[in-house]
Amino acid sequence: MEHEQTIPEPQKEGESAPESDTSVPRRRVRRTAFLIAGAAALGVLAGTITGYAVQYHREPTPLPPLAQQKMAAPQPQAMSDATTKRSINANRWHKADEELAKKLLDAPGGAKSDFSGAVPLDVFAAGYYKDVSGGLGNLITDQIRSIASADWSESDRNFVEINLLQFHDRNQAEDLQLGIESYMPTKEYAGNAGKEVPGVPDGFGHMWVDSKADEKPGYHPIRQGGAVVRRGDIVAVIKYTNNRGEVDENVLADLAKRQMERL
Repeated sequence: MEHEQTIPEPQKEGESAPESDTSVPRRRVRRTAFLIAGAAALGVLAGTITGYAVQYHREPTPLPPLAQQKMAAPQPQAMSDATTKRSINANRWHKADEELAKKLLDAPGGAKSDFSGAVPLDVFAAGYYKDVSGGLGNLITDQIRSIASADWSESDRNFVEINLLQFHDRNQAEDLQLGIESYMPTKEYAGNAGKEVPGVPDGFGHMWVDSKADEKPGYHPIRQGGAVVRRGDIVAVIKYTNNRGEVDENVLADLAKRQMERL
């Protein structure tokens, strides 16, 4: 039996066409969009979980070896009569430090050399500054690059110490030079204004000899002389000590001049 076909009645004149009912199709479109979005999210989540599960059961992939894993380097040695600061503190020097150490004056003939070479920053600060932590912090702030020292003694009366300090910036080197020149004239140090170093350009060197010897009952009088010279980003600080209360100013000036020439 055939279904009867419903023929829509013709629109009468003056009547508007009935509004179409779009509520059902809109709900269907919205529901379809939600279903697609949910399926996509579940797919991403399932893929992520599967990836982690697969990776979990795999052996870890080894990283490529680092270059130069076994570099030739000296081993630290226990302290003995044959060891030096360098052998005890192995691996604390950089190749660039050796270049600065080559600029140190050599101990004169007949003198006993105690040390000559590069010095780690903390070791230098411990032996040079009264306030070790403050001095160390200032050197780091001033961008110190490397330090080298030389020590020798002559006839158990004269003791010489030379420290070379190299900075990354010559302005920092100049600040150190000016700082030394500002405190040396005080009573705690030389106690006088000192003088320019003969043979060194004006403004690049100064020297002092203590106004008074340090005298204590039962001990020889001790007097010190000091000098500072600068060339570029390197400052040389020289300390000359005599344990008989006499400092030869000419010897001090010659040390400062020759060290300036080496720089």
